Amino acid sequence: MTRRYYFPELPPAGGLVTLSDAEAQHATRVMRVQSGDTIELFDGKGNQALATIVEANKRVCHCEVEPPQFVDREPERIIHLGVALPKPDRARELIERLTELGVKTVTPIIAQRTQRAPSDSLLEKLRRGVIEACKQSGRNELLEIMDIQASEKYFSSDHAGTRWIAHPGDMPISNQTFADHSLVTAAVGPEGGWNDNEVQLATEHGFQRVDLGQRIYRIETAATVIAAFLSSKAV
Repeated sequence: MTRRYYFPELPPAGGLVTLSDAEAQHATRVMRVQSGDTIELFDGKGNQALATIVEANKRVCHCEVEPPQFVDREPERIIHLGVALPKPDRARELIERLTELGVKTVTPIIAQRTQRAPSDSLLEKLRRGVIEACKQSGRNELLEIMDIQASEKYFSSDHAGTRWIAHPGDMPISNQTFADHSLVTAAVGPEGGWNDNEVQLATEHGFQRVDLGQRIYRIETAATVIAAFLSSKAV
């Protein structure tokens, strides 16, 4: 299996590059790469390139990289999610799953029933988790974690494409729910769900309610269910 590492500025013509400290430590201390080994680099913007290790020790990892190629592994639909993030350990798993499923952006939402707003340190850990999930899954584009927004601002902001809010309603989720929509923004609420004012504000700004079924899902389950439907092949 080819080892993958993140390098955000791949030289267009190839050449000698030095991995960041975090990636070098992963390569040398965890994966035990050696001079002459072949690895794969990706830039988080859709490009990847094969590279050969020319020097690897506990301090640095130098590579001779080939000219990069654009390799598109994104779903047909562009997926934007607004999520009232769960507790940190569950939030990390959520972001990993959404990265693997091809979600374009995640906006952390502070809802009326949010118990604890995500900290800046948590968001940095989640962004690092995005890189690790891309390395593992073969995705070449990073999921972008946006700035935190209060639910009122999020629902009243302009959102391109089709807009959904996960809330009991008349439209059950199915493969047909998202048919013919190339860009979808979907919002997933906190433990306890959205309150009435949030649902009303969302619907006033063009969000349609999507019912996820008879069972009550955790935040990360609901977001993953929606992302899985959206990332499936458009019909």
